[in-house]
Amino acid sequence: MEAASGGLDAASGAPDSAGGPDAAGGLDEDYRTAGFGRRIGWGERPAVLLVDPVHAYADPDSALFLRTAADALAAMERLARTAREAGLPVVFTAVRYDREPAFHVPHFHRKVPGLDAFRAKSPHARFTAVCPPLPGDDTVYKHYPSAFFRTGLHDRLTSYGVDTVVIGGFSTSGCVRATALDALQHGFRPLVVREAVADRDPAPHEANLFDLDAKYADAVGLDEACAALGGVSPGESPR
Repeated sequence: MEAASGGLDAASGAPDSAGGPDAAGGLDEDYRTAGFGRRIGWGERPAVLLVDPVHAYADPDSALFLRTAADALAAMERLARTAREAGLPVVFTAVRYDREPAFHVPHFHRKVPGLDAFRAKSPHARFTAVCPPLPGDDTVYKHYPSAFFRTGLHDRLTSYGVDTVVIGGFSTSGCVRATALDALQHGFRPLVVREAVADRDPAPHEANLFDLDAKYADAVGLDEACAALGGVSPGESPR
């Protein structure tokens, strides 16, 4: 994908050399000067939230297939395993429609007919063998991008004493972004794990990670997240 002059660079999501803040001294510095990009940080009680790690994004025969899904799934599995070993909550989400998607989400389906992949009986709607929910994990089914919208997830996390949500999943610019934003709006600290999310193309992936990290969440590395999660006992701070 070729970026237009002065627009987003296809690889990094930053303005290209033809113009914009990057040409004048760096997009990062421009955002910092404007007051963006401070750290939210870890709270006292994290949970891992894995957004839609299903076959629709992992199977090459699916129209929604993501080329980097396999690496992200491996990272998600590591996050889930680390949290389980530390006795921390692990929550999976999946889009699931018991009836035709056009019945449940008429306008959303009009915009994205690919939602047909998430009919309840579709093999693409199932969790993958690489990173499935295990006994003791929570599973939340949803109709829209955010894991919080009309799912009861806020109350469930609150009942566990969770204040920090460590997020992986598909896709960065869609359900991951919506979930991270809603996590913040519901009073949680959202941390998006870079290696554990994926998108259809590097441009929206990197641009959305940059924007989330600037405004709504902390984008963190997999090693950092696992080190923090692995050092937490229930009720203790990861710091």
